This record gives sequence, structure tokens and C-alpha cells, in this order.
Amino acid sequence: MKEERPIYVVGHKNPDTDSICAAIAYANLKKIVTGELYEARRAGNLNEETSFVLKKFGIETPKLLEDVRTQVRDLEIRKIAGVEKSISLKDAWEKMRSAGVVTLCVTEDQKLQGLITTGDIVTSYMDVYESSILASAKTSYKNIVKTLDGEMILGDINGYVEKGKVVVAAASPEVMENIIESGDVVILGNRYETQLCALEMDADCIIVCDGAEVAQTIQKQAKQHNCKIIRTPHDTFTASRLVNTSMPVEHFMKDDKLVAFHLTDYIDDIQEIMAQMRHRYFPVVDDDDNYVGMISRRNFLGAKKKKLILVDHNEQSQAVNGVEAADLLEIIDHHRLGTISTSGPVFFRNQPLGSTSTIVYLMYHEYNIEIDKKIAGLLLAAILSDTLMYRSPTCTKVDRDAGADLAKIVGIDPEEFAREMFHAGSNLGNKTADEIIHQDFKKFMVDNKTIGIGQINSMSFEELKEIRTKILPQLESVVENDHLDMVFFMLTNIIKESSEVIFAGNNAQNVLENGFSVKAKGQSVQLNGVVSRKKQLLPTIVDTMES
Repeated sequence: MKEERPIYVVGHKNPDTDSICAAIAYANLKKIVTGELYEARRAGNLNEETSFVLKKFGIETPKLLEDVRTQVRDLEIRKIAGVEKSISLKDAWEKMRSAGVVTLCVTEDQKLQGLITTGDIVTSYMDVYESSILASAKTSYKNIVKTLDGEMILGDINGYVEKGKVVVAAASPEVMENIIESGDVVILGNRYETQLCALEMDADCIIVCDGAEVAQTIQKQAKQHNCKIIRTPHDTFTASRLVNTSMPVEHFMKDDKLVAFHLTDYIDDIQEIMAQMRHRYFPVVDDDDNYVGMISRRNFLGAKKKKLILVDHNEQSQAVNGVEAADLLEIIDHHRLGTISTSGPVFFRNQPLGSTSTIVYLMYHEYNIEIDKKIAGLLLAAILSDTLMYRSPTCTKVDRDAGADLAKIVGIDPEEFAREMFHAGSNLGNKTADEIIHQDFKKFMVDNKTIGIGQINSMSFEELKEIRTKILPQLESVVENDHLDMVFFMLTNIIKESSEVIFAGNNAQNVLENGFSVKAKGQSVQLNGVVSRKKQLLPTIVDTMES
């Protein structure tokens, strides 16, 4: 059965409540509408506000999606079962022929032990070995019996060839007396005298060919000499040709410096390694190093890109790593048009609303899909968060109407819930300055310069003051470490509908002073009526820098 690959729905890096809730709600909608597997993911760590929301509505945190480049798991992995190191070369050869491969992985308790190839088997067959090779390889009698299509007439099939050599008794008994030694394995025909000679010379096993009956007297003598008897339907020549292929693969397999790839390895990283190796097939293991299957260079031709839907952003710098290598299917957003480019047409929905979750809410109604309480709670939280409890200039009547409807479904007071949510989001006592700055942080390219804008919303002046004291000394380091030209951080007071913007970087002060016609005090400007990064701060910065 073919494994179904999920379509990932993911928001931007440093995700906020809207990007996470929109991803969860939209993945749920797509799953209901199409019946296919859609999976909400996150491109970064959750902030305190979003964690509060998910916990309140009993929603599991989406798994982290750090990179969407094609991985080994996206290739067509050949699920060839691993083999035990004790199987015979002949058995391994037959398994390879049946599966149409030239390599088998030797495993024990699902862990990779070695590799055996057709080349190894051919070498074992063509090379000239000492006649004691069966003993050196600790060949089991079980393998010998199976290889010769025979049966064990007498003796323990679970034993091993421990010493001696392989002898083909083609000469007279008088000659063989000088050849056969204690512990030898003797291949012979239906000749009573030769069989008796082998027993008297203390052979460990006699292999009787052509399916011949073994006389009771021989069997009795063999028992007394503790000698095993195997009967095979093959003639002496065939038996002597096949017997070496009963040796275990362990004796010939490669077991050092094995090259194996993990399911999570990116194919960009392994192609060069594969090119340097002479092997055609390479083993694949999972995160626990358990053997999964094999891949070859040919599998790269059928590599399937990860399928992706982006929500709440369309900027390349904000997207999950490797987005350019993914198969981008849709973008659902409420921001300005950004820098994402696609190789083909995609479904793109962009509306000037206060929240991406408002768009998702509308789509539920367009598909006539009932919104359950949990999804309604997520959508409401996202709308309240992104519109700053309907105080942001980005907020529209559509957002307010959606919020009112969702609040009825959930059965909560939106203003009281918003206060709890914003308080949770600004309760950052256990966070470092760098974590606070980056928890809701976006990068933008403006006039060939990279700027970063972060934001914290609170209903408490004291909380904002404490946060300011903590993060202001760190801003210069953020400019350097994030390779930015400028950084701006909004400390937004939801009740007063204003923001203090602290800044760092070359020309950042001039941009704010010229753009908003204000005078900076130290590394700070006060912007009354400015609460939206998307609709107020960023457009003014862009216009000022490009003018």
C-alpha cells in the first residue's frame, strides 16, 4: 500500500497567533472538503500568546517544519527486507534475482549490519579458495541442506562445519584413504566402499548424490562415528559446484564504513556522497537507525517535492526554509504582495482584512462547512490578536462580524477572552531579550536593504516598560547577528492605541523621524494612533526609504 504524503499548511517564521490558528483551521477545512491528508505545521517556536490559545481550546501544538527541501523520505524507497547474516550466498542470490536488485542489506533486530552484493557472490564463486572454506566461514548444515535441495538423513541439522575440508570422493577407496581426514565433508556417489571409507577416516559429514538410498549398515556405522549424512538429488559435479554457495553472507558482506542515509537527510546533501561511491543501492534508516529500505541514484529522477500551502504571508524571507524547492499549491494571506515566486500557477487569495483567519472563516461558509467550537475558538483568537481587539486600523466590518459570530459558537465574551490572551502574551518574565524580540518578528526587503520589525502587544503600561528595559540593550546585537540594516520594535499599548517604537541600525532614526514627523528621544519614538505593523509602520517606512 502506497504511503499517503501530507500537504503541509504552514505560516511564517516566528509565528504569531494568526499564522498558527489559520494553518490549523485551513488544514482542517481542506481535509473535510477534499478527503486528502492536510497537516498544519509551524515554521518556528510558539509565543506565549499562541501557546495560551492552543491550551485553552485543547489543540495540540503543530509539529515544527524547519525545511521543505526534498528529503530521502520523499524518494521512492525500495522496501526490500533485510536478511540475516546466516543466510547462504545462494539464498541471497535468489532473493536479489526475485527482487530485481544487486544489493541486500544484512540486518539484526532491524539494525544494519552489512551489505552483500551480486559482485560479492560472483567473487566468492569465481575465486579459488582453500578447500577448508566451509569451516572458515562457519557454514551451517542447515544452509548446506537447503543449498543442495537435500535432506538430512542423520545428524543435527543445526550444527556447523567446524573443521576439515570439502572432498569429492572420485577416486578409489585406496586413494581416498590418503585424502580424507578427520572432520572433512565428503561428496560421493552411491558406492558402498567409498562411503564406508569416509566413515572409517572419521569424516564429519558425507553427502550422497543422485538421491541414492543409503544402506542401513552405512547409517549404523555413521551413527557410531558421529558422522552426518545428507542426501541430495543433484549429481556429484553439481553438488560440488553448489556447496560453496551454502556459506553464510556474513563471511563476504561489507560491514565496515557503511554508508547509510536517514529518512530526514536532504537529497541536496547526499547526491555528492552517492556520486563518489561505486554502489548502486544505499540503505535507508529511520531516526532510530532501524533499517527501512534502499535507494539508488535512479530514485532521484522520481523525487517528489513536498506540497505546501502558505498562510498569513507571501514574503520569501518569512517563509519556511527551502520553500523554493517545494511544490507550492496555495497562498492565503492578508498582507501586501511580497517576494514569493512560483514555477507554475497557484491558488492565491489575498484580501485586505484584519486577519488571515477571517479569510479562512469566510471559506468555511463558502463551502457550507460547519465550524465546531474548537476551530471557532482558534479563529476568534486569531482575529482578536491581529486586530488588537478590533482597535487596529486593519480591522474591517467583516472582521468584527466574523468575530461576533465565532464568539457565539464558542460561547465566550470576546473582550474578556482578549484580555486574558494579551496578558498571557506579554507575560515574558522567563524569556531572554533575544527570545522576546524574535517571538513576533518579520524581515522585509526595502530599497535593497533588509529591515526587521518586531512587536509586542499589551494592555499594561508597566508590562511594556519592563519589556522595553529588557530588550533595548539587545537591539544593536540583533542588527549584527540577523544581518540587518535596521531594526524596529513596536511596544504597542492596546488600550491607549499607541506604540513606542525603539530602534537600532544605520539611518533608522532618520527614517522614523522623517516618516512620522516626530522627534526621537534616545533610541525611541512615540507614535500615537499607530498600532499596526502591516498597515501603519511598514508602509510609512517603505515610502520614506524609497522616496
